[in-house]
Amino acid sequence: MVEAQYRKTEMESIIWSCCKHGLKNFREKLVVVKLGIQCSIPFDLRCSPRKFNSITLIFFFFSLGCGTLLILDQNESGLRLFRSFDWNDGLFDVTWSENNEHILVTCSGDGSLQLWDTAKATGPLQVYKEHTQEVYSVDWSQTRGEQLVVSGSWDQTVKLWDPTVGKSLCTFRGHESVIYSTIWSPHIPGCFASASGDQTLRIWDVKSTGVRIVVPAHQAEILSCDWCKYNENLLVTGAVDCSLRGWDLRNVRQPVFELLGHTYAIRRVKFSPFHASVLASCSYDFTVRFWNFSKPDPLLETVEHHTEFTCGLDLSLQSPTQVADCAWDETIKIYDPVCLTMPA
Repeated sequence: MVEAQYRKTEMESIIWSCCKHGLKNFREKLVVVKLGIQCSIPFDLRCSPRKFNSITLIFFFFSLGCGTLLILDQNESGLRLFRSFDWNDGLFDVTWSENNEHILVTCSGDGSLQLWDTAKATGPLQVYKEHTQEVYSVDWSQTRGEQLVVSGSWDQTVKLWDPTVGKSLCTFRGHESVIYSTIWSPHIPGCFASASGDQTLRIWDVKSTGVRIVVPAHQAEILSCDWCKYNENLLVTGAVDCSLRGWDLRNVRQPVFELLGHTYAIRRVKFSPFHASVLASCSYDFTVRFWNFSKPDPLLETVEHHTEFTCGLDLSLQSPTQVADCAWDETIKIYDPVCLTMPA
């Protein structure tokens, strides 16, 4: 019954397949929160870019078709629930404002974006409804002079938003399948990337509605992409083919690195904010893996502390060693992987 609500893409067929394996390797300083919300799954999480030890978590309630946004604060005794908000459809992604520690945006299955103020108990402040299908990705510009948000949808479009304006500023077309990931460049104002089920990574500029670069990055759906914090030309993609590939935008004919090891689709990939050649990935194989693409043996560590699909991953902007992840086993885990606590 639940499965029928989803489009039969290659990615979704993998999600619904069974790939059970055991629980291993707990890490030191591991904070585990068992959420125990019946008939729901955590879909993603984000660490606050401005507020230390603050995490947002979004839930999708399968039985009811609705979503919940949780704001969690960590202190000496563990995590506490600071605020929660409900929405009438599934929530798929969340992004924090770069200018205001209380403001964030979510996106949902009804084609809308929601603007929330965590300092207020009610919300949302505003709803933006223009996409015609599920909005799967949302990202707030990391350039503080810009108050811009991009959203990527299963309607095959990317939309540009100013949260102070009630309608989109521009719509970007060109992808030929669902869009799973959108991410702003941390270096180039007005530049963002998108990844899609059409197997391409695309680079866009808000000054033009046309695509700047099209990278045929994989021969499978691409579920995630991220921009290197230390190199304006370097991006990474993660795909259903279980591989991570690095792309230098000055020459995209071949990847500059390929990282293999995951055994199911890669759900999320993140470059480290503190280490120029380190990145992390989570997968439907239940693992989180840490990599250094500059090393001959790039796999640094495999973390196997979930018993279901690992779907959310973020690296703290405040601590060089802290990582947060979440999975369909209804837990979020905050920890310091060994590879990030050891000298390079």
